[in-house]
Parts: sequence; C-alpha cells; structure tokens
Amino acid sequence: MDYTALIADIRAAMPGLELRTGEPMSRHCSFRIGGPAAAMAFPASREELTALCSLLRQKGVRPLVIGRGTNILPPDEGLNRIVVNTSRGLGDIARSGDSLTAGCGASLASLASAAAAEGLSGLEFAHGIPGTVGGGIVMNAGAYGGELKDAAVRTDYLDEDLRLCQAEGPAQELSYRHSFLSGQDCIALSVTFALQPGREDAILARMRELDGRRRDSQPLDMPSAGSTFKRPREGYAAALIDQAGLKGFSVGGAQVSPKHAGFVVNAGGATSADVLQLMEHIQKTVLAQSGVLLEPEVRILRSEA
Repeated sequence: MDYTALIADIRAAMPGLELRTGEPMSRHCSFRIGGPAAAMAFPASREELTALCSLLRQKGVRPLVIGRGTNILPPDEGLNRIVVNTSRGLGDIARSGDSLTAGCGASLASLASAAAAEGLSGLEFAHGIPGTVGGGIVMNAGAYGGELKDAAVRTDYLDEDLRLCQAEGPAQELSYRHSFLSGQDCIALSVTFALQPGREDAILARMRELDGRRRDSQPLDMPSAGSTFKRPREGYAAALIDQAGLKGFSVGGAQVSPKHAGFVVNAGGATSADVLQLMEHIQKTVLAQSGVLLEPEVRILRSEA
C-alpha cells in the first residue's frame, strides 16, 4: 500500500478531517506502548466517520477503529495501517424518557456521570471503566457484577458493507466479553441504554463506593490495559496467577502488578515485546500449575491487518 498517495487522496477528498501521519500509538493506548501508525484520523461526526470509511473501502483499505485504546496492545514497530480514532468527535449523549443514547466515542465514565445527573440508575458500575461506549459494547464491558448487557437495548452500527443497521435486544448477542460485533468488520456508532429512575445522591454515592474499591484494589496509578486475561470457567485469573507465585514478576519493563495479579502493568519503559513475553510466561506457568489455559482479554494488534 502506498500510504503517501492514500493520505494525499484522503486530504483532498476530506480537507476538514483531522489526519495525523506517523502518530505514535503510545499516545492513544492506556498501556502507553506502541510505535507510529501510518496515519490516524479523528472524525468529528458520524457522517465524517462514514464518509472516511467509504473512501477507504473504495481504496481497498480496512481501517483499524479504536476509542480510547484501553484494551489494546499495539506493536513496537507501529502499525502499517490507517487508524480511526472515535474518542473525540462522537461522544454525544442524549436522553429520551428513561433511556440514554451515547455515541461510540463517549467515555463510559462520562456516560455514567450523565446518567447520574439525569437521575437515572443502572450504569454506576461503568463509571470506573476507562474505555468508550463503542469499545465497551463490542466486548460487553463490565465490572463489580454489572455489564453493559444489563442496560443496552439497541446498538446502531455500520455493517461490513457500511450500511447503517440496528441490533436490538437479544440480537446484540451480549455475553461475557462478547457481542455480535466481536471479531466482525463492523463499526459501532451508538448504543441506547434503558435505565431506571433514581436519586442522584444515591447514584453518586454508589459510584464513589465502587471507585474507592477500585483504587484500593487495582493499580490505577500505572499504565495497563485493565484485566489482562479473561475469567476462566472456574476460578479467577488473578487468583490463579497469584497462586502460581507470579505477583510482581517482571519481564523488562512489564510487570505482574504487586497490587493485583490480574493486571500486567507498564512499570517503566515496557515494550510490546516485554508484555507479550510476560503474558506467555504467565500462561505457561498457570497451565503447568493449575491446568487452566488463560485466554487474553487484551487485544493484541499486529503491524498489518
């Protein structure tokens, strides 16, 4: 792919689009790891996102669409791809009755705060999840007994042919860290959540309680992608890693958090290679000691699609 020519074509066709070349992925992922992308676009609206994806489709290019990059591990050498970042211009949140509809770029924290301000309960658990609505619905994000599936009633998305579609209720196929969008070449545009009336002070108190539990138990002061591995069918990944004696174990700048064994953190200068090597060591050690093969929750990106 001649990215120089492609980028020139994008700029000519969409002069108002913010487009950066050689943008470091480390600036756009919570691990603070990753080399430069060929280019990164920041669409300001659903229409601009759709137009960009249509143009890239005409060029035979499949973009990588990201939000805040809280569940990805980009490669050290960078991405030979066009990255579309939705975290800036697609964050509108609107109320209709007891429902909120949020754009894919809205942070889950801002969504939970908006619900509280409107006196709507049901998203308190999401306040401390660092990702966006788009990424959250793709993997059915959850914490402290709550999941987006508990409130999500409709997802608007672009299908593989860039047609505007809707999935409602069970058609969203929401289950543990899975949705109908998982592994598909589709783009979430917005999600509608059905909530329940509640008192703002009680909702905020619940959010503060959960935030306090997070601060006490999780290494929020260090770069990471949250839980590194999915919960196995039996037990918990963090407990299995701890029981294997790996809490605090390091490879280069990557470390199993001494505070919470379920987190691999960037303890300083970690590379993608460090994290991958540490994850592989964790998997092998836990498998040998407990017979459980841990499945990564973090999405590992390759330099090319």
